[in-house]
Amino acid sequence: MVKGINRQVLELKDTGSRYFEKAFFFVKPEYSRESESVLRQSALRAVNNGLGVPKSRRQKVKSKIALFAELLVSAGAGAIITAVIIK
Repeated sequence: MVKGINRQVLELKDTGSRYFEKAFFFVKPEYSRESESVLRQSALRAVNNGLGVPKSRRQKVKSKIALFAELLVSAGAGAIITAVIIK
């Protein structure tokens, strides 16, 4: 862990990503008293949850299709409710 003049910085040397070799995390002042192991575990979780890993084109398309399907279902439900209220 590297301590700066005004900020505490956690350097993660092995990110597990094929794209990045290092990651730097700036610790919020209210958590600067946490142990290094707790901060390191939290940083590893953040990296493993997808930070720093670009989405593939297929994942982007799937997420857009899923969003469109949700919007379509919501619009249909709204139309049905409106039709029931009007009649």
